[in-house]
Amino acid sequence: MADYDIVTMGGGIGGSAIAKAMAENGKRVLVLEREAQFKDRVRGEWMAPWGAVETKKLGLYDDLIAAGGCPAPKFAAFAGPAPMPVRDFTFDCALKTSALAMYHPAMQETVLAAAAKAGAEVRRGVKVNGVTPGKEPSVSFEGDGGSQAVSARLVVGADGRNSMVRKWGGFESSGEQGGNQLAGVMLENYSGLEDTATAVFNPFMGQVALVFPQGGGKARAYFGSRTDKAERLQGDGDFQKLIDMSVQTGASSALYEGTTQAGPLATFPGFDSWVPHPYKDGIALVGDAAQTSDQTWGQGLSITFTDARLLRDALLATDDWDAAGHKYAEAANISFQHVREVEDWMTQVMMDQSAEANAIRSKVLTGMATGTLALPETHIAGPDLAPADEAAHKGLFGE
Repeated sequence: MADYDIVTMGGGIGGSAIAKAMAENGKRVLVLEREAQFKDRVRGEWMAPWGAVETKKLGLYDDLIAAGGCPAPKFAAFAGPAPMPVRDFTFDCALKTSALAMYHPAMQETVLAAAAKAGAEVRRGVKVNGVTPGKEPSVSFEGDGGSQAVSARLVVGADGRNSMVRKWGGFESSGEQGGNQLAGVMLENYSGLEDTATAVFNPFMGQVALVFPQGGGKARAYFGSRTDKAERLQGDGDFQKLIDMSVQTGASSALYEGTTQAGPLATFPGFDSWVPHPYKDGIALVGDAAQTSDQTWGQGLSITFTDARLLRDALLATDDWDAAGHKYAEAANISFQHVREVEDWMTQVMMDQSAEANAIRSKVLTGMATGTLALPETHIAGPDLAPADEAAHKGLFGE
Protein backbone atom coordinates (compact mmCIF):
# COMPACT_ATOMS: atom_id res chain seq x y z
CA MET A 1 0.00 0.00 0.00
CA ALA A 2 1.23 3.51 -0.82
CA ASP A 3 2.51 5.70 2.01
CA TYR A 4 -0.15 8.32 1.25
CA ASP A 5 -3.26 8.60 -0.84
CA ILE A 6 -2.19 12.04 -2.10
CA VAL A 7 1.03 14.02 -2.01
CA THR A 8 0.69 17.63 -3.14
CA MET A 9 3.75 19.40 -4.46
CA GLY A 10 3.13 22.95 -3.33
CA GLY A 11 1.19 24.21 -0.33
CA GLY A 12 -0.19 27.31 -1.98
CA ILE A 13 -3.82 27.75 -2.91
CA GLY A 14 -4.24 24.86 -5.36
CA GLY A 15 -2.25 22.26 -3.45
CA SER A 16 -3.75 23.17 -0.08
CA ALA A 17 -7.33 23.33 -1.41
CA ILE A 18 -7.23 19.79 -2.79
CA ALA A 19 -5.36 18.62 0.33
CA LYS A 20 -8.08 20.03 2.57
CA ALA A 21 -10.85 18.60 0.41
CA MET A 22 -9.42 15.08 0.42
CA ALA A 23 -8.18 14.99 4.02
CA GLU A 24 -11.62 15.87 5.34
CA ASN A 25 -12.90 12.89 3.36
CA GLY A 26 -10.60 10.54 5.23
CA LYS A 27 -7.69 10.37 2.77
CA ARG A 28 -4.06 10.30 3.85
CA VAL A 29 -2.58 13.53 2.50
CA LEU A 30 0.92 14.98 2.61
CA VAL A 31 1.57 18.61 1.60
CA LEU A 32 5.14 19.58 0.66
CA GLU A 33 5.79 23.33 0.57
CA ARG A 34 9.11 24.98 -0.24
CA GLU A 35 8.45 28.31 1.48
CA ALA A 36 8.62 28.63 5.26
CA GLN A 37 6.66 31.87 4.80
CA PHE A 38 4.72 32.97 1.72
CA LYS A 39 5.93 36.13 -0.02
CA ASP A 40 4.21 38.99 -1.80
CA ARG A 41 4.43 38.08 -5.48
CA VAL A 42 2.50 41.14 -6.68
CA ARG A 43 -0.52 39.34 -8.04
CA GLY A 44 -3.55 37.21 -7.22
CA GLU A 45 -5.69 39.39 -4.98
CA TRP A 46 -9.06 39.78 -6.69
CA MET A 47 -11.29 36.80 -7.30
CA ALA A 48 -14.34 37.00 -9.57
CA PRO A 49 -17.74 35.84 -8.29
CA TRP A 50 -17.37 32.42 -9.94
CA GLY A 51 -14.14 31.87 -8.01
CA ALA A 52 -15.80 32.92 -4.76
CA VAL A 53 -18.51 30.33 -5.43
CA GLU A 54 -15.81 27.67 -5.88
CA THR A 55 -14.36 28.52 -2.45
CA LYS A 56 -17.83 27.97 -1.00
CA LYS A 57 -18.07 24.56 -2.70
CA LEU A 58 -14.71 23.68 -1.14
CA GLY A 59 -15.78 24.87 2.32
CA LEU A 60 -13.15 27.63 2.39
CA TYR A 61 -15.11 30.85 1.99
CA ASP A 62 -15.85 31.42 5.68
CA ASP A 63 -12.21 30.76 6.58
CA LEU A 64 -11.08 33.34 4.02
CA ILE A 65 -13.51 35.97 5.32
CA ALA A 66 -12.46 35.29 8.93
CA ALA A 67 -8.81 35.74 7.94
CA GLY A 68 -9.39 39.16 6.38
CA GLY A 69 -10.95 38.42 3.01
CA CYS A 70 -12.76 41.52 1.75
CA PRO A 71 -16.04 41.06 -0.16
CA ALA A 72 -16.04 43.35 -3.21
CA PRO A 73 -19.57 43.30 -4.58
CA LYS A 74 -19.22 46.45 -6.68
CA PHE A 75 -17.24 46.92 -9.87
CA ALA A 76 -16.72 50.37 -11.37
CA ALA A 77 -15.51 50.22 -14.97
CA PHE A 78 -14.47 53.12 -17.18
CA ALA A 79 -13.63 53.51 -20.85
CA GLY A 80 -10.99 56.18 -20.38
CA PRO A 81 -12.58 58.79 -18.05
CA ALA A 82 -16.12 57.88 -19.18
CA PRO A 83 -17.88 55.77 -16.52
CA MET A 84 -19.98 52.73 -17.29
CA PRO A 85 -22.79 51.84 -14.86
CA VAL A 86 -21.36 50.52 -11.58
CA ARG A 87 -22.13 46.82 -11.23
CA ASP A 88 -23.21 45.14 -8.02
CA PHE A 89 -22.49 41.45 -8.48
CA THR A 90 -24.84 40.48 -5.67
CA PHE A 91 -27.71 41.74 -7.84
CA ASP A 92 -26.71 41.76 -11.51
CA CYS A 93 -24.51 38.67 -11.77
CA ALA A 94 -26.19 35.33 -12.44
CA LEU A 95 -24.46 33.92 -9.35
CA LYS A 96 -25.70 36.73 -7.07
CA THR A 97 -22.32 36.55 -5.35
CA SER A 98 -19.72 39.16 -4.51
CA ALA A 99 -16.18 39.11 -5.80
CA LEU A 100 -13.54 38.58 -3.10
CA ALA A 101 -10.31 40.50 -2.51
CA MET A 102 -7.55 39.28 -0.20
CA TYR A 103 -3.80 39.65 0.22
CA HIS A 104 -2.38 36.64 -1.60
CA PRO A 105 0.07 35.39 1.08
CA ALA A 106 -2.73 35.61 3.67
CA MET A 107 -4.99 33.58 1.38
CA GLN A 108 -2.26 30.95 0.98
CA GLU A 109 -1.71 30.70 4.73
CA THR A 110 -5.45 30.41 5.34
CA VAL A 111 -6.00 27.58 2.88
CA LEU A 112 -2.89 25.73 4.10
CA ALA A 113 -4.09 26.05 7.70
CA ALA A 114 -7.47 24.65 6.63
CA ALA A 115 -5.72 21.65 5.06
CA ALA A 116 -3.80 20.98 8.28
CA LYS A 117 -6.97 21.35 10.37
CA ALA A 118 -8.71 18.83 8.09
CA GLY A 119 -5.98 16.29 8.85
CA ALA A 120 -3.41 16.76 6.10
CA GLU A 121 0.24 16.41 7.11
CA VAL A 122 2.08 19.62 6.20
CA ARG A 123 5.84 19.95 5.80
CA ARG A 124 7.37 23.34 5.02
CA GLY A 125 10.87 24.35 4.05
CA VAL A 126 11.07 21.21 1.90
CA LYS A 127 13.12 20.80 -1.26
CA VAL A 128 11.62 18.28 -3.69
CA ASN A 129 14.26 16.50 -5.78
CA GLY A 130 12.04 14.54 -8.13
CA VAL A 131 8.79 12.76 -8.91
CA THR A 132 8.64 9.34 -10.52
CA PRO A 133 5.38 8.76 -12.44
CA GLY A 134 3.62 5.41 -12.43
CA LYS A 135 0.75 3.40 -11.05
CA GLU A 136 2.07 4.27 -7.59
CA PRO A 137 4.11 7.47 -8.14
CA SER A 138 6.86 8.41 -5.74
CA VAL A 139 8.33 11.69 -4.50
CA SER A 140 11.85 12.29 -3.21
CA PHE A 141 12.57 15.34 -1.07
CA GLU A 142 14.81 16.86 1.56
CA GLY A 143 13.64 18.41 4.81
CA ASP A 144 14.37 18.52 8.51
CA GLY A 145 14.41 14.73 8.58
CA GLY A 146 17.02 14.51 5.81
CA SER A 147 16.40 12.88 2.43
CA GLN A 148 13.19 10.89 2.08
CA ALA A 149 11.09 9.16 -0.55
CA VAL A 150 7.37 8.46 -0.26
CA SER A 151 4.82 6.79 -2.51
CA ALA A 152 1.23 7.84 -3.22
CA ARG A 153 -1.86 6.83 -5.10
CA LEU A 154 -1.78 10.28 -6.69
CA VAL A 155 0.74 13.11 -6.86
CA VAL A 156 -0.72 16.58 -7.35
CA GLY A 157 1.55 19.12 -9.00
CA ALA A 158 0.60 22.53 -7.62
CA ASP A 159 4.01 24.16 -7.91
CA GLY A 160 3.19 27.14 -10.09
CA ARG A 161 3.83 28.40 -13.59
CA ASN A 162 7.43 27.14 -13.57
CA SER A 163 6.33 23.70 -12.40
CA MET A 164 9.01 21.07 -12.01
CA VAL A 165 6.33 18.40 -11.53
CA ARG A 166 5.13 19.19 -15.05
CA LYS A 167 8.67 18.53 -16.29
CA TRP A 168 9.21 15.37 -14.23
CA GLY A 169 5.84 14.02 -15.36
CA GLY A 170 6.70 14.51 -19.03
CA PHE A 171 3.75 16.83 -19.74
CA GLU A 172 3.80 18.90 -22.90
CA SER A 173 2.34 22.39 -22.75
CA SER A 174 0.99 24.87 -25.27
CA GLY A 175 1.08 28.62 -25.01
CA GLU A 176 0.73 32.00 -26.59
CA GLN A 177 1.92 35.48 -25.74
CA GLY A 178 -0.90 37.91 -25.11
CA GLY A 179 1.26 40.95 -25.77
CA ASN A 180 0.16 42.43 -22.42
CA GLN A 181 2.14 43.20 -19.30
CA LEU A 182 0.92 44.08 -15.83
CA ALA A 183 2.76 46.08 -13.17
CA GLY A 184 1.50 45.97 -9.61
CA VAL A 185 2.13 47.32 -6.12
CA MET A 186 0.32 47.39 -2.78
CA LEU A 187 -1.02 50.77 -1.68
CA GLU A 188 -1.20 51.82 1.95
CA ASN A 189 -3.39 54.63 3.34
CA TYR A 190 -5.99 53.94 0.66
CA SER A 191 -9.16 55.94 1.35
CA GLY A 192 -11.38 54.73 -1.50
CA LEU A 193 -14.50 52.59 -1.16
CA GLU A 194 -13.55 49.19 0.26
CA ASP A 195 -16.44 47.37 -1.44
CA THR A 196 -15.67 48.63 -4.95
CA ALA A 197 -13.02 47.47 -7.44
CA THR A 198 -12.09 49.92 -10.19
CA ALA A 199 -11.06 49.09 -13.76
CA VAL A 200 -10.17 51.90 -16.16
CA PHE A 201 -9.65 50.79 -19.75
CA ASN A 202 -8.19 53.06 -22.41
CA PRO A 203 -8.55 50.90 -25.53
CA PHE A 204 -6.97 53.39 -27.90
CA MET A 205 -3.84 53.59 -25.75
CA GLY A 206 -3.83 49.87 -25.02
CA GLN A 207 -3.65 50.56 -21.28
CA VAL A 208 -5.62 49.67 -18.16
CA ALA A 209 -5.50 50.85 -14.55
CA LEU A 210 -6.91 48.60 -11.84
CA VAL A 211 -7.43 49.15 -8.11
CA PHE A 212 -8.60 46.32 -5.84
CA PRO A 213 -9.24 47.30 -2.19
CA GLN A 214 -7.92 44.80 0.34
CA GLY A 215 -9.48 46.21 3.50
CA GLY A 216 -7.68 47.92 6.35
CA GLY A 217 -6.69 50.93 4.25
CA LYS A 218 -4.81 48.85 1.67
CA ALA A 219 -5.40 48.25 -2.01
CA ARG A 220 -3.57 46.53 -4.84
CA ALA A 221 -2.95 48.84 -7.79
CA TYR A 222 -2.07 47.60 -11.26
CA PHE A 223 -1.09 49.29 -14.50
CA GLY A 224 -1.43 47.18 -17.63
CA SER A 225 -0.10 47.95 -21.09
CA ARG A 226 1.07 46.40 -24.32
CA THR A 227 4.61 45.10 -24.05
CA ASP A 228 5.77 47.19 -27.02
CA LYS A 229 4.07 50.43 -25.90
CA ALA A 230 5.26 51.04 -22.34
CA GLU A 231 8.32 50.40 -20.23
CA ARG A 232 8.50 47.74 -17.55
CA LEU A 233 8.02 49.26 -14.12
CA GLN A 234 10.24 47.67 -11.51
CA GLY A 235 11.40 48.58 -8.02
CA ASP A 236 10.61 51.31 -5.50
CA GLY A 237 11.73 54.12 -7.79
CA ASP A 238 8.83 53.49 -10.18
CA PHE A 239 6.01 53.89 -7.65
CA GLN A 240 5.07 57.42 -8.68
CA LYS A 241 5.48 56.48 -12.33
CA LEU A 242 2.90 53.70 -11.95
CA ILE A 243 0.45 56.20 -10.47
CA ASP A 244 1.17 58.79 -13.18
CA MET A 245 0.65 56.25 -15.96
CA SER A 246 -2.58 55.04 -14.36
CA VAL A 247 -3.90 58.61 -14.21
CA GLN A 248 -2.78 59.12 -17.82
CA THR A 249 -4.87 56.06 -18.70
CA GLY A 250 -7.93 57.77 -17.26
CA ALA A 251 -8.00 56.76 -13.60
CA SER A 252 -8.98 59.46 -11.12
CA SER A 253 -6.00 60.86 -9.20
CA ALA A 254 -8.23 60.72 -6.09
CA LEU A 255 -7.81 56.92 -6.06
CA TYR A 256 -4.12 57.33 -5.25
CA GLU A 257 -4.15 60.54 -3.22
CA GLY A 258 -2.23 60.14 0.03
CA THR A 259 -1.25 56.53 -0.65
CA THR A 260 2.19 55.13 -0.01
CA GLN A 261 3.96 52.02 -1.26
CA ALA A 262 3.64 48.88 0.87
CA GLY A 263 5.63 46.01 -0.60
CA PRO A 264 7.44 45.24 -3.85
CA LEU A 265 6.64 46.73 -7.26
CA ALA A 266 7.13 44.50 -10.29
CA THR A 267 5.96 43.91 -13.87
CA PHE A 268 5.00 40.52 -15.27
CA PRO A 269 4.34 39.50 -18.88
CA GLY A 270 0.82 38.40 -19.73
CA PHE A 271 0.54 35.05 -21.47
CA ASP A 272 -1.56 31.92 -21.60
CA SER A 273 0.01 28.49 -21.23
CA TRP A 274 -1.72 25.20 -20.67
CA VAL A 275 -1.29 21.45 -20.56
CA PRO A 276 -4.08 20.12 -22.81
CA HIS A 277 -4.61 17.07 -20.59
CA PRO A 278 -3.22 17.76 -17.08
CA TYR A 279 -3.21 14.17 -15.84
CA LYS A 280 -1.17 11.09 -16.67
CA ASP A 281 0.69 8.26 -14.95
CA GLY A 282 -0.51 9.05 -11.45
CA ILE A 283 0.18 12.80 -11.64
CA ALA A 284 -2.46 15.54 -11.79
CA LEU A 285 -1.58 19.20 -12.33
CA VAL A 286 -3.68 22.02 -10.87
CA GLY A 287 -3.60 25.81 -10.95
CA ASP A 288 -0.70 27.51 -12.71
CA ALA A 289 1.10 24.20 -13.07
CA ALA A 290 -1.72 23.07 -15.36
CA GLN A 291 -2.77 26.31 -17.00
CA THR A 292 -1.61 29.91 -16.69
CA SER A 293 -3.99 32.72 -17.54
CA ASP A 294 -2.97 36.21 -18.70
CA GLN A 295 -3.17 38.03 -15.36
CA THR A 296 -4.45 41.17 -17.08
CA TRP A 297 -7.92 39.63 -16.85
CA GLY A 298 -7.78 38.45 -13.22
CA GLN A 299 -8.90 34.83 -13.64
CA GLY A 300 -6.03 32.89 -12.06
CA LEU A 301 -7.52 32.42 -8.58
CA SER A 302 -10.88 31.32 -9.94
CA ILE A 303 -9.23 28.80 -12.26
CA THR A 304 -7.12 27.36 -9.43
CA PHE A 305 -10.02 26.84 -7.03
CA THR A 306 -12.06 25.36 -9.87
CA ASP A 307 -9.27 22.87 -10.61
CA ALA A 308 -9.21 21.79 -6.95
CA ARG A 309 -12.97 21.32 -6.89
CA LEU A 310 -13.05 19.42 -10.20
CA LEU A 311 -10.27 17.09 -9.02
CA ARG A 312 -11.96 16.51 -5.66
CA ASP A 313 -15.27 15.66 -7.30
CA ALA A 314 -13.65 13.26 -9.76
CA LEU A 315 -11.66 11.45 -7.06
CA LEU A 316 -14.59 11.10 -4.67
CA ALA A 317 -16.84 9.71 -7.39
CA THR A 318 -14.85 6.50 -7.93
CA ASP A 319 -12.13 4.33 -6.47
CA ASP A 320 -10.52 4.15 -9.92
CA TRP A 321 -8.29 7.19 -9.54
CA ASP A 322 -6.67 6.74 -12.92
CA ALA A 323 -10.07 7.13 -14.58
CA ALA A 324 -10.84 10.00 -12.22
CA GLY A 325 -7.62 11.74 -13.20
CA HIS A 326 -8.53 11.60 -16.88
CA LYS A 327 -12.05 12.85 -16.16
CA TYR A 328 -10.61 15.78 -14.19
CA ALA A 329 -8.12 16.62 -16.94
CA GLU A 330 -10.81 16.82 -19.60
CA ALA A 331 -13.09 19.00 -17.46
CA ALA A 332 -10.28 21.34 -16.37
CA ASN A 333 -9.10 21.90 -19.93
CA ILE A 334 -12.60 22.61 -21.23
CA SER A 335 -13.18 25.15 -18.44
CA PHE A 336 -9.85 26.87 -19.07
CA GLN A 337 -10.34 27.10 -22.83
CA HIS A 338 -13.58 29.04 -22.34
CA VAL A 339 -11.75 31.50 -20.09
CA ARG A 340 -8.84 31.78 -22.54
CA GLU A 341 -11.14 32.41 -25.49
CA VAL A 342 -12.73 35.37 -23.76
CA GLU A 343 -9.29 36.66 -22.78
CA ASP A 344 -8.41 36.74 -26.47
CA TRP A 345 -11.60 38.66 -27.26
CA MET A 346 -10.99 41.14 -24.44
CA THR A 347 -7.40 41.70 -25.50
CA GLN A 348 -8.52 42.40 -29.06
CA VAL A 349 -11.19 44.88 -27.96
CA MET A 350 -9.43 46.59 -25.04
CA MET A 351 -5.67 46.27 -25.55
CA ASP A 352 -4.54 45.32 -29.08
CA GLN A 353 -3.23 48.25 -31.14
CA SER A 354 -3.27 46.68 -34.61
CA ALA A 355 -5.22 48.26 -37.48
CA GLU A 356 -7.54 45.25 -37.53
CA ALA A 357 -8.25 45.59 -33.81
CA ASN A 358 -8.90 49.33 -34.15
CA ALA A 359 -11.54 48.69 -36.81
CA ILE A 360 -13.25 45.99 -34.72
CA ARG A 361 -12.98 48.06 -31.54
CA SER A 362 -14.70 51.08 -33.06
CA LYS A 363 -17.73 48.95 -33.89
CA VAL A 364 -17.76 47.12 -30.55
CA LEU A 365 -17.40 50.23 -28.38
CA THR A 366 -20.15 51.98 -30.32
CA GLY A 367 -22.36 48.94 -29.80
CA MET A 368 -21.59 48.85 -26.11
CA ALA A 369 -22.43 52.56 -25.77
CA THR A 370 -25.79 52.07 -27.47
CA GLY A 371 -26.56 48.84 -25.65
CA THR A 372 -26.62 46.63 -28.74
CA LEU A 373 -23.37 44.83 -27.83
CA ALA A 374 -22.08 43.64 -24.45
CA LEU A 375 -19.01 42.07 -22.86
CA PRO A 376 -19.34 38.32 -22.22
CA GLU A 377 -19.98 37.20 -18.63
CA THR A 378 -17.48 34.32 -18.66
CA HIS A 379 -14.95 36.16 -16.48
CA ILE A 380 -17.65 37.06 -13.94
CA ALA A 381 -20.11 34.16 -13.78
CA GLY A 382 -17.67 31.49 -15.00
CA PRO A 383 -17.59 29.15 -17.98
CA ASP A 384 -20.33 26.85 -16.67
CA LEU A 385 -22.97 29.57 -16.64
CA ALA A 386 -21.46 31.77 -19.34
CA PRO A 387 -19.45 29.71 -21.83
CA ALA A 388 -17.46 31.34 -24.62
CA ASP A 389 -19.86 30.08 -27.23
CA GLU A 390 -21.26 31.46 -30.48
CA ALA A 391 -23.91 33.47 -28.65
CA ALA A 392 -21.30 35.16 -26.45
CA HIS A 393 -19.16 35.98 -29.49
CA LYS A 394 -22.12 37.45 -31.33
CA GLY A 395 -23.11 39.43 -28.23
CA LEU A 396 -19.70 41.13 -28.23
CA PHE A 397 -18.82 41.43 -31.90
CA GLY A 398 -22.31 41.45 -33.43
CA GLU A 399 -21.33 38.96 -36.12
